[in-house]
Amino acid sequence: MRKDFPLAVFSKQRVSGPQLDRSHLEESYIAKARKNRPLLFVVCGLLAMLLAGCSLTPTQSNASATTPPASPPVASTARVRTVTPDPATDWTTYHRNTNRTGYVASTPDPTQLTSAWSKQLDGAVYAEPLVVGGRVIVATENDSLYAFDSKTGSQLWRTNVGTPVAKSDLPCGDIDPLGITGTPVYDPASGLIFAVAEISGPAHLLVGIDLATGTLKLHRSADLSSMDAQAYQQRAALALGNGMVYIAYGGLAGDCSDYIGNVVASRTDGTGSLLSYSVPTTREGGIWAPSGPAIDSKGDVYVAVGNGEETSGKWDHSDSVLRLSPTLQLLDGFAPANWANENATDADLGSMGPILLPNGWIYADGKSGLGYVLKASNLGGVGGQTAVASICRAFGGAAAIDSQVFVPCTSGLRSINVSATGQIAPGWQAPSNIQGSPVVGGHTVYDLDIHGDLYALNSADGTVRAQVTVGTSSRFATPTIAGNMVFVGTLSGIVAVSIA
Repeated sequence: MRKDFPLAVFSKQRVSGPQLDRSHLEESYIAKARKNRPLLFVVCGLLAMLLAGCSLTPTQSNASATTPPASPPVASTARVRTVTPDPATDWTTYHRNTNRTGYVASTPDPTQLTSAWSKQLDGAVYAEPLVVGGRVIVATENDSLYAFDSKTGSQLWRTNVGTPVAKSDLPCGDIDPLGITGTPVYDPASGLIFAVAEISGPAHLLVGIDLATGTLKLHRSADLSSMDAQAYQQRAALALGNGMVYIAYGGLAGDCSDYIGNVVASRTDGTGSLLSYSVPTTREGGIWAPSGPAIDSKGDVYVAVGNGEETSGKWDHSDSVLRLSPTLQLLDGFAPANWANENATDADLGSMGPILLPNGWIYADGKSGLGYVLKASNLGGVGGQTAVASICRAFGGAAAIDSQVFVPCTSGLRSINVSATGQIAPGWQAPSNIQGSPVVGGHTVYDLDIHGDLYALNSADGTVRAQVTVGTSSRFATPTIAGNMVFVGTLSGIVAVSIA
């Protein structure tokens, strides 16, 4: 359980261009979401006699791109300029790479942190900011995306993609309103920023926004026909790989309604059917950790799964780390030997996403207090870990310098080392108020505390190098590093901090 603390159309037409009437878009997806599921099977049955390709399988949805209506979204452009991405400093996805390590070697170590600029936005920021070509990209719970000049804070554009969902319109939850929660991802091949917005209906909408202009270039439903959209929350960061955007779903805070954790994949050009994997449990098994799916060099996808409904008998692949193929077939999995008891007591692995380490190792942690090292090529099944140690209860996303891992413990940020043979050696621990999801620049770990301060800690021993007040942030907020700047999303907007 997480604590925080439409029927698809069959068109395969690519969506492009700036044309979009937002209200028409929302009504379109709402209407599809409210159709009766039996009608879908009748339609598929009739089409199956005419077309070979109409089917509903566990790994594929018939949701595909739709043609946008006539007028543009709400977007204001302060200035348009050429964007030149810089791989040395860009931060294009959660924790900078698909291993989710959150590390920039070239960042100078600070003696002082100072506030450079800040902006109040139209909603709370739960997603990690991105930085591409000197632009800071920020997503809000009001379903807006912004671009700012990283040095001056000047607003370059703002695009709103829908009306967020009020908490009162959902069966439970703790974000009000609920808009864009999962961290977006930038695709250098298309120049698009991809995000998933929860819009009124409710429904989940995948959008592709042009980095240079803020123009909406692509949109499609990100809901499967089997999903009751109001029971699902898209908190996990999006992941980019294999020409796909991967989107993971869990439930709302309170675990109300019937949901089953799943991962959905869309081609980055918006064409074709959605691919999907659903956890084979009868209920729950959410994939909600903020770091989202990790992707290895072969394109395999790794996710952490929360507690499922099964508390005895055969393992239902909940309370787990799973490895999926690029097309989302299940390849392998791991669960603690006592997964059934952990399901019963809400002590599962779903609260922290897996982090990929050198030598083919994965570090996984969660709510039980135990940390696990797994072999990526052979996760081991039930009880098949390479090593296990008592570390902490962890929520969010970890970071790493090579094999030194920084774990977001509720008892205080913790350093551990994973040896070449996969053994765990615990290291230093920060004070209990510093428990956010960390990132690393140079030899410094940056992390947020529960009082609204950003800390810079020496990665070798955890001593404080510097700190600065940035304001209240969500429990799962994590900083972004670019050059000599750190960017933090807060419950009121975005703060830029200078490293000196």
